[in-house]
Amino acid sequence: MSLLQGKTAIITGASRGIGKGIAQIFAKQGANVAFTYSSSVDAAKVLEEELNALGVKAIGYQSNAADYEQAQTLIKNVLEDFGAIDILVNNAGITKDNLLMRMGEDDFDTVIEVNLKSVFNMTKAVQKTMLKQRKGSIINMSSVVGVKGNAGQTNYAASKAGIIGFSKSVALELGSRNIRTNVIAPGFIETEMTGKLDEKVVEQWRKAIPLKRGGTPEDIANACVYLASDLSAYVTGQVLNVDGGMLT
Repeated sequence: MSLLQGKTAIITGASRGIGKGIAQIFAKQGANVAFTYSSSVDAAKVLEEELNALGVKAIGYQSNAADYEQAQTLIKNVLEDFGAIDILVNNAGITKDNLLMRMGEDDFDTVIEVNLKSVFNMTKAVQKTMLKQRKGSIINMSSVVGVKGNAGQTNYAASKAGIIGFSKSVALELGSRNIRTNVIAPGFIETEMTGKLDEKVVEQWRKAIPLKRGGTPEDIANACVYLASDLSAYVTGQVLNVDGGMLT
């Protein structure tokens, strides 16, 4: 029996990296997948075909989660196409790193908008459906940086720490209706983005991690499967660090 059989999930920012990994594992576990992407039309088409080939229903939607109205429209469209929404994974995110003294106001505002406001937009938009169903699992993607901070990432750290406070509050608000809200805080995950970094730097990072390797999108996706499935029926308001022991 697949762990997510018959469930429908929305995953934001899923055309590459961690989001794509979550979409693939969810589909393998039997979930129907609605996913969003911002600009990678070709990558989204390829993913859509790959997921449908696994025997589930999958549709990609070009939608900006940082835009309140677009989030409302997206939920409306997904409900029309799928009939239900059981799982929401707020994964869309960006970085615009710089030391505070060099950081422009735009670089702060944009990161807060895409990383944090999007979580508000999507949760608000999906809330009514989950309340009506009297069930749902919301999974919000934070970061070890949101838990412990990082020099050169004040904007990113603030957005990811904000996600934790937001999620704990939503868990308290919606718990009585059997809607669970949890957070995953990934550590150093190796994706297309980290592939562009200097190999020596990456090697140093790996050495500093107790498990001596970077994580994979699949490592994060497996943790999402747990929080999305009935295995975690009594888990809400929690932050799960998936970081190879970085924060130990």
